[in-house]
Amino acid sequence: MERPLELGNVTRVQEFVLLGLSTRLGIRIVLFAIFLALYLLTLLENMLIIYLICSHIELHKPMYFFLGNLSCLEMCYVSVTMPSLLVGLGSSPCHVPFAACMTQLFLFIALISTKCTLLASMAYDRYVAICRPLHYPLLMRPQVCLGLALSSWLGGLLVSVAKTSCIASLSYCGPNVLNHFFCDVSPLLNLSCTHVALTELVDFISAIVILWGSLLMAIASYVAIGRAVLHMPSAVTRCRALSTCASHLVVVGIFYGVVLFMYSRPRLIGSTDLNKVLSVIYTVVTPMCSPVIYCLRNREVQAVLQKTLHSPRVSSATTHFARS
Repeated sequence: MERPLELGNVTRVQEFVLLGLSTRLGIRIVLFAIFLALYLLTLLENMLIIYLICSHIELHKPMYFFLGNLSCLEMCYVSVTMPSLLVGLGSSPCHVPFAACMTQLFLFIALISTKCTLLASMAYDRYVAICRPLHYPLLMRPQVCLGLALSSWLGGLLVSVAKTSCIASLSYCGPNVLNHFFCDVSPLLNLSCTHVALTELVDFISAIVILWGSLLMAIASYVAIGRAVLHMPSAVTRCRALSTCASHLVVVGIFYGVVLFMYSRPRLIGSTDLNKVLSVIYTVVTPMCSPVIYCLRNREVQAVLQKTLHSPRVSSATTHFARS
C-alpha cells in the first residue's frame, strides 16, 4: 500500500473507534453476558491455580512454578483485551484515546511475547524430566527456573517497547476505525498514513526471535521427548511419560497455530471477521481452557484441590453456613 511521505498540516488521530464483534443490539447483549461470564471464570480458575501452587508444598516443583507464572500471565492477558471487548458490546462502538490504545498494545505485545517464551521454558522442563531424569534436580534447580521465568517476562517487555515505540511513532491521519475489539498490530498498521517499512522490519525480527525461536525450542524438546519415549521398555512407562506432555502439546498447538496464522505476515492480513474470531480463540478461549487442560486434570492438583476442599477450615465454614 502506498502511503504519502508529505503529510503537510494534516490532523493526527486523537482516538480510535473499535467496532467490536457485532453491531446488532440483540447479539451484543447475548455476547456481553457470555464474555463477562467467561472473563470471571478465567480469573477464578487461574486464581485458584495460583492459590493451590503457593499454599501447598507438594506443588513446589519446577513444572508448577511455570504453571503459576502462566496463570498469572493469563489473568493479566485476558484483562488487557476483555474490558474493551465488553465495553464495545455494551456501547458499540468503543472510543479509545490514542494513548490508551498504545498502552493496551504495549501490554498485549509484552504478554503474548512472554507467553511464547514461557511455553518454550515449560517444553524444556518436560524434556529434562523425561530425557534426563537423573539430572533434573540440577538442571531445573530453583535458580534456573527463576532465571527462565524472569528472562521470559523481561524479554516480553523489551520486545514490546521496541514494537510499540515504532507503531506509536507512525502518523495516523484518518480514518480511525479499527474493525477489531482491541488495539492490535495489523489493524493499526493498516491505518497508518506513512511508510511502515521500519515497523514491519522490527515486527519481523521480533517474530523471528520470540515467536519462531520459542516454537523451534518447543519442537526440538518434543522431538527429543518422542525419541526417548520410543526407546522406553514398557507401554506403561511410555503412556506415563506422554501423559505429562499431552496437555502442554494441546495448548501449544492451539496457541501457536492461531498466532502464526495471524502474525507471520501482519501487513497482508486485513481486519476481517475471521481475524476477530481467531483473536477470540487465543485471547479468551485459551486463557480460560489452560487451567483445565494443564492443572485441573492433573492428579497432583486434583489431590491438592480435594485436600483443600475437605480441610477442617472449609468443612467448619460449610457447616456453619448450613446451620445459619
